[in-house]
Amino acid sequence: MFKKILIAEDFQDTNKGIVNTIEDRLEIEEIQEELYCDNAYNRFKTAFANDDGYELVITDLSFKEGPVARRLTSGQSLIEAVRGIDPNVKIIVNSMIDNPAEINPLFTTQKINGFVCKGRNGLSELMTAIQEVYQNRTYVSPQINLNTANTIFELDKYDLMILQDLAEGFTKKEISEKMKNQNISPNSESTIDKKVSRLFDAFGAKNTHHLIAKLIKQGRI
Repeated sequence: MFKKILIAEDFQDTNKGIVNTIEDRLEIEEIQEELYCDNAYNRFKTAFANDDGYELVITDLSFKEGPVARRLTSGQSLIEAVRGIDPNVKIIVNSMIDNPAEINPLFTTQKINGFVCKGRNGLSELMTAIQEVYQNRTYVSPQINLNTANTIFELDKYDLMILQDLAEGFTKKEISEKMKNQNISPNSESTIDKKVSRLFDAFGAKNTHHLIAKLIKQGRI
């Protein structure tokens, strides 16, 4: 079993719950926790430099603002940062997210080893995930079916063109006119509207601003 793990979770009660459950069910020598990604990264970096690195990192994805400015503001940025130090460290994401379109890139792009969806059985699933990942197997909460992720997740040039214009503040009508002037088709406003609606569904976005924020956070645009 892992000897040393690091937990990054911005709710202290959640942190304590995870630590207590691990201590009760698994034989892990050292468990450390941090409430902020920057602190978790610094702890990870120091341990690695001292040849006493962590074997497993468990992190949430969303972190609330703290009293000081932060460099790393999300679980995704923390994952990227620790991977830059130790590409071989095992990583489990423990998050409320349940949208396969958002979870898939965590495996394909950020190369996480496990994903646990917080919920009624979340702690039990996390214990299973730790054991599975230790055995070099991938774990995903059973209620998450990654095969249902919409294939539209693979953004093409047309998608990116629309998204870039939306990010720059153009309306769908203005994007339509712009495409017509550039002889780009399809270019009707209704086609663009349907395309954006499908992107909403694929990425679990509530509105245009939410969609753009999600894609920027994922490094897609």
